[in-house]
Amino acid sequence: MPSQREIRLNAFDMNCVGHQSPGLWAHPRDRSWQYKDLEYWVDLARLLERGKFDGLFIADVLGVYDVLNGNGDAAIRQATQVPVNDPLALITPMALVTEHLGFGLTASLSFEHPYPFARRLSTLDHLTKGRIGWNIVTSYLESGARNIGHKAQTDHDSRYDYADEYLQVVYKLLEGSWEQDAVLRDRERRIFSDPRKIHPINHQGTFFNVPGIHLCEPSPQRTPVLYQAGASSRGKQFAAEHAECVFVASPSKVLLKKTVADIRRRAVEAGRDPYSIKIFNLQTVIVGETDLAAQAKWKEYTSWVSYEGALALVSGWTGIDFGQYQPDQVLKYIHTNAIQSAVETFSTADPDRQWTVQALADWVGIGGFGPLIVGSAETVADELQGWIEDTDVDGFNFAYAITHETFEDVVELLIPELQKRGVYKKEYAQGTLREKLFAAGPQLQAPHPGAGYRVKTSTPQEVS
Repeated sequence: MPSQREIRLNAFDMNCVGHQSPGLWAHPRDRSWQYKDLEYWVDLARLLERGKFDGLFIADVLGVYDVLNGNGDAAIRQATQVPVNDPLALITPMALVTEHLGFGLTASLSFEHPYPFARRLSTLDHLTKGRIGWNIVTSYLESGARNIGHKAQTDHDSRYDYADEYLQVVYKLLEGSWEQDAVLRDRERRIFSDPRKIHPINHQGTFFNVPGIHLCEPSPQRTPVLYQAGASSRGKQFAAEHAECVFVASPSKVLLKKTVADIRRRAVEAGRDPYSIKIFNLQTVIVGETDLAAQAKWKEYTSWVSYEGALALVSGWTGIDFGQYQPDQVLKYIHTNAIQSAVETFSTADPDRQWTVQALADWVGIGGFGPLIVGSAETVADELQGWIEDTDVDGFNFAYAITHETFEDVVELLIPELQKRGVYKKEYAQGTLREKLFAAGPQLQAPHPGAGYRVKTSTPQEVS
């Protein structure tokens, strides 16, 4: 029996060429090479709002995929997430042409001090009227760490210790500095803000010392909706404590069901409602008027995939130089722990397939590590409902094969089918992104740890 639970959808893009479909920028209908033009992003935002997408999730990396063959040449040749522009500047113009669409901003806390970053978050939350989410990442590319003066990327678990304190500072600034009624805008007395209701945070920690006040008045959400995409045990623990939405990339139902259950269990252990976290899986859908039309479209797309670009991506993601292996080399005979882990992941996704280096490149060539669904709107809707029912996931981050065509097909063909089945909204809920996603208040609610930092409103005092 298909699930009647409402499916949540984000579009997945990045301020670069091709994103997770290396080589398809050369397809004559692909627009991703226009990533540097506002028209590209404004058109996409309008399209997604027409399809009632919950949000646009914007990925980012600060660094180059330079693991393949020990250099970045392949990534540069194939536009494998380089060139890549900053994601933050995209949001304001897209917000101006939409009313409801949310925006998930990926920003690494490894590369920017929390004091100026908190101001950027508040600014965006004000300008979008509360439609911002922050995808908290600690970054994984050595090239990015080196270019800001670090000798190497910090140890994995240590990055999360740093992240825990980073979040404390951000919570103190966004939640604990300004009382909700600190801004008076009293023209008669010529008092804009009451200084007695604005408090220095006086943070002194292992990594940061931040004595002063937050520079921004409270925004609609105060703290943006918090996304997290860590897949490790430490990453999932961080997500269970802090995240409101979690982005995972499981290639099979078996793995996704296990991951979702693990995150929900950890949330309970952290004292939170397990369903207070929305979990999105990476997914790519190729939709056609019929199954045959969709299959033909998929075959056309695959002919544009860059083998070199796909290997640059997967080498960067895993830290393993796949350039040292032949395309027909079977992964299970390559003896490193990391590759054995990858083999286990993909053999679970498709146990009947022999996983060669070429097969791995083919898999990630359209949409990255996530699964691919090809078919008519009815076929794809059946599959998506099956994933919800079988894994307890809340929704999907849709990667594209080519853009905006992949998203146009979803909006024109798939969304009406999902709406007809009663599993997708026909109208947006009112309010901020948090209110739309959770039918709750605009700001963090207890027992989320961030809510505990919110300063209580003090008794009004006479201001002179």
